[in-house]
Amino acid sequence: MIARLALALAVVLLAGATEAPSEPSGYRMDEYRAPVPATLQGATVLGTTEAHALWEKRAAAFIDVLPRPPRPAGLPAGTIWHPKPRKDLPGSIWLPDTGYGALAPVMEEYFARNLRQATHDDRDYPVVFYCLAECWMSWNAAKRALTLGYTHVDWYPEGTDGWERAGLPLEPRDPMPRPDE
Repeated sequence: MIARLALALAVVLLAGATEAPSEPSGYRMDEYRAPVPATLQGATVLGTTEAHALWEKRAAAFIDVLPRPPRPAGLPAGTIWHPKPRKDLPGSIWLPDTGYGALAPVMEEYFARNLRQATHDDRDYPVVFYCLAECWMSWNAAKRALTLGYTHVDWYPEGTDGWERAGLPLEPRDPMPRPDE
């Protein structure tokens, strides 16, 4: 009886375990909320312990790339709308909508300009990209930083979900103003 229960539990656990997808050659262009690869060529993948150690030492710029929800279509003129507040890693910078696979030129410049500012115009300065768990946005943004010539790119795939699960502090964050705002 116990052996059957153990076998049933093992089958359930194995069925729930998913293998990480392989790393694509380009950017992820759709289905951004899905299992992510375990690697990003040219970058260091951080767990919560490593990300927290960098954060405590203030040894890197932390960049959140979670999209900001747009104003709902069809709201009457003059209607006050407040987007859902974002709780973020303290001291981080929120660059919304910069983790999509394809960016408009104005958003590419927004990303590059704010990244230069966050790293004090030093492409060797450590920078950590994150979003939520199982979110390709941070993977894409870290890959984009590598293509811009940044040499110390870290990717924190657990994002604010992993940070919060570890009981680490979060604070309200407003995004950096987008070029179209």
